[in-house]
Amino acid sequence: MAEIDDWKEAGRIAAQALDFGKNLIKPGSKILDVCEKVDAKIRELGAQPAFPTQISCDHVAAHSCPLDDDATIFDKQVASLDVGVHVNGAIGDTALTVDLSGQHADLVKASQEAVDAALKIVKIGVTLGEIGKTIQEVITSHGFAPIRNLSGHGLDRFNIHTIPTVPNIDTNDSTELEDGMFIAIEPFASTGSGLVQESGEPTLFSFAEIKGIRSQYARDVMREVEQYTTLPFTTRWVSRSLGIGKTKFGLRELMQSGVLESYPPLIDSRKGITSQAEHSVYVCDKPIVLTRL
Repeated sequence: MAEIDDWKEAGRIAAQALDFGKNLIKPGSKILDVCEKVDAKIRELGAQPAFPTQISCDHVAAHSCPLDDDATIFDKQVASLDVGVHVNGAIGDTALTVDLSGQHADLVKASQEAVDAALKIVKIGVTLGEIGKTIQEVITSHGFAPIRNLSGHGLDRFNIHTIPTVPNIDTNDSTELEDGMFIAIEPFASTGSGLVQESGEPTLFSFAEIKGIRSQYARDVMREVEQYTTLPFTTRWVSRSLGIGKTKFGLRELMQSGVLESYPPLIDSRKGITSQAEHSVYVCDKPIVLTRL
């Protein structure tokens, strides 16, 4: 199989899973159920989640993964669905936003048009600053703020966030896209400050460094999550085997020891409503949008 084939397959499945999930986001459905069904769909299509499916609502922009006992249902939220897929470590990362409120269609359009505009200029030699400028201009033209401390990113095998950082504002970064790069372009738009901050208990984690651990609970958790290698995982994936009490204790010790990195929910600092759109791209002579249906 050619190097690009895994990436194309991951992108194709990510696009299908995102479309599947979008149609599940409706009033009365449980957020947890939708996340679980999208993860299951990825596996049914022959791949694995590159990270747990995330649904972030309203002022929460990213990193929202429900626990097993989360009973939250969709009502009138603005819900961003973020889906990651890997095939032999090659990653497809894609997202969209659904407005259930009926009041934020322009906000959803702003992030979607921003990613579309950025994709039109992607080519070998275009600078990261030019991509950020394009995204910023589209989002501000709709009257919203681009979230400037969230960004797109490079993709590598078994690495969801690597260089380069693909900005959502004009940074004047003169770094050029190179032939053979895999990148995710990921605009966020906000009715608030355009800055996010961490808030609440993390339910999303990844390995930072393997170390010897004394606590039995922590060792049990570490054995359970080794299967995810360098890719993110969520609390409920562990608690279903070990129970929530042991899982939380073990995760806390692993974080304190520097074994795990945690990713708390990210919220707009002024509680503005947020939207997200994202596609993964292979940069070459004729760039390929890997996650487009």
